[in-house]
Amino acid sequence: MSLNPPIRDWARQRVWVIGASTGIGLALAQALLARGARVAVSARRAERLEAEFGSAANALRRPLDMTDPEALERALDSIVAAWDGLDVGIVMAGTYQALRAWELTPEAIRETMQTNVYGAMNASALLVRRFLAQGAGHVSIVSSLAGYRGLPKAAVYGPSKAAMINFAETLWLDLADKGIGVSVVNPGFVRTPLTAGNDFKMPYLMDPEDAAREMIAGYEAGEFEIHFPKAFSRQLKLLRQLPYGLYFRAIKRATGL
Repeated sequence: MSLNPPIRDWARQRVWVIGASTGIGLALAQALLARGARVAVSARRAERLEAEFGSAANALRRPLDMTDPEALERALDSIVAAWDGLDVGIVMAGTYQALRAWELTPEAIRETMQTNVYGAMNASALLVRRFLAQGAGHVSIVSSLAGYRGLPKAAVYGPSKAAMINFAETLWLDLADKGIGVSVVNPGFVRTPLTAGNDFKMPYLMDPEDAAREMIAGYEAGEFEIHFPKAFSRQLKLLRQLPYGLYFRAIKRATGL
């Protein structure tokens, strides 16, 4: 059952991808441009946006730091002014650091939460206000399968992504009856600069282009949760149902940690 209005005619869509300089965000923005969408791209590194999208006719480059609410608002205002509105906002900028419990520091906690939670919530709130004023729109929040339950080496990243899953669920409950679509994207391991430093085996590792195709298929189907790769996400969904004793044993056995 579709929980959102399906998005299929990309040539009619005005899309803002926040976090488009590398990884899934870059692949997604490129794929949407190839489908005829108008795509605004944001990230902290202006030079990366210029290198990847400088020659794209339907792309607007809006460099920003997602943790800066005023920069987000200025970027949205300029996009709306250029296109007379916005149809889809995809909040995918984030940070990741593999951490065990004994490696936690105030700095690491603050850095992750500032981007993955506060920044993502601020961006989403801004999009919600815009779409309510328009009477239509779609907010998509990129979380992670790591948000399902506690995992080794995800002492801050996992909780930050769990928060965003809960946040997206709450937004959907509040906004579905007002004509605003809300989706949450939960990828598994994807080959990106953020995962390149992992020193452990990453099951079902995907390329960013495959992840982008999964996201687009989910939007076109009107899904609320877009999760992939399915072989991995379905295993984690089953593990999520286990009582703690069985879950902890299963995770320790699977990871060796």
